[in-house]
Amino acid sequence: MKTSQLFAFVSLLIFYSSHLQAQQNAHVDSLAIKLDDYLTSAVKAGQFNGTVLVAEKGKIILQKGYGWKNFSARTLNDVNSIYPIGSLTKPFTAIVILKLQEVGRLSVNDLLSKYIPEQRDADKITLQNLLDHTSGIYDFSHDIPEDDSALLSHPIAQQKVLDAFIHRPLEFKPGTQYSYCSSDYFLLGMIIEKVTGMSYEQVVHQLIFKPLGMQHSGFDFINLIDTAKTTGYKTFEPNKHVLALKWDSTLSRAAGAMYSTTGDLYKWAMAIARKEILTPASWQQAFTPQLETYGDGWFIDTLYGIKYIYHSGGLLGYMSSFRYYPDKDVTVILLNNFGYYDQTLLTVNNNLSAIVFNKYSWKTKVPVIVDETLLQQYAGAYAINKKDRLIITTKGHQLYAESTSKNGIPKLPVYAEDESSFYLKDFDAVLTFVRDVDGNVIKIISHENGKVMEYKKIK
Repeated sequence: MKTSQLFAFVSLLIFYSSHLQAQQNAHVDSLAIKLDDYLTSAVKAGQFNGTVLVAEKGKIILQKGYGWKNFSARTLNDVNSIYPIGSLTKPFTAIVILKLQEVGRLSVNDLLSKYIPEQRDADKITLQNLLDHTSGIYDFSHDIPEDDSALLSHPIAQQKVLDAFIHRPLEFKPGTQYSYCSSDYFLLGMIIEKVTGMSYEQVVHQLIFKPLGMQHSGFDFINLIDTAKTTGYKTFEPNKHVLALKWDSTLSRAAGAMYSTTGDLYKWAMAIARKEILTPASWQQAFTPQLETYGDGWFIDTLYGIKYIYHSGGLLGYMSSFRYYPDKDVTVILLNNFGYYDQTLLTVNNNLSAIVFNKYSWKTKVPVIVDETLLQQYAGAYAINKKDRLIITTKGHQLYAESTSKNGIPKLPVYAEDESSFYLKDFDAVLTFVRDVDGNVIKIISHENGKVMEYKKIK
């Protein structure tokens, strides 16, 4: 090839490479603006106050803090803010168990009686049942009081937590049903300690935090001394900020004791993407759903037909949400410093995901008032199959929806977008009532988390 031809060829390559890079940068900048616009609106709407990280194909698109880290001190959340992550601890516990299986210290097929024989019916429960919430063990978190500082805010003996559930009869035969249960992961933490001879916290530091460089993650948030530490709020409204009770990590331990940052959790996401810590076979085991959509420490589901792995966390004053789309290499992490037991970041995470996938354009929903007589026509039971129903009730100008499905929504208010479509504030769900030619309400079309379902009216 002549020198002139070679020069022209190289110049062309440089041109196309620069053009492609410019297009990619423009895409990232445009996406970041859309995500930031949405989050700014979500903060104003009272749906979010915390730190976000969104990444695509190994590149961080947006990492930013929103709202107050501490309202009275007038300090703002930023990318270094530290939050308790609640049940988002569970995937870390599960991965430690799978790592111990890899090195021959235990097997997920072991009976619980081998490690904790004092648990009732331990000879019928495997470690796998604990991992995928099919043990039938009573969930001790159901008995945690909402506002008991004497219990919540001080160290509690491990045995006292155990006594809340180990002698109770099983709620179902192990392996036959799924029921999310913090007791399962509390026990897994104890098993980790018995097998290794180390504390649960030490094992997580050694196997996960240290190799991944997660230097801002740990346990015992209540005693953490760090300027990046956030303050948790039970109520967080423009004119009302109520502090949440401090939560001592000994109450939840391996089921929900961790704290972290978005940056550290992104290192965790990259480890998942690169199949680090575990072998590919063990990661596949973790992400294989057992009963319903839960695998070993992870929920596995789809949004817009795109597979994702997911876990969330919630305790007084805090919410967390971690989602990774393996086929798209997209990560969405949310850490929030207000919340209560029945609140979730599901809607915010879904909407951020939808923006990344060009499926959604954010707008703040403003509820409208619908006449009581019209609302009463919507009241009744609607069925999607023989066991899953949606119960609609009314009280004055307010409509309520309640699902009878296992782990379905509790009775919650739904708000009118117009006379036939209603939405839930804390869930990504819209319910549209459909009438027949005679004007009778015959069904509900539910748009939830990117899925469409039809509930037929039965009474």
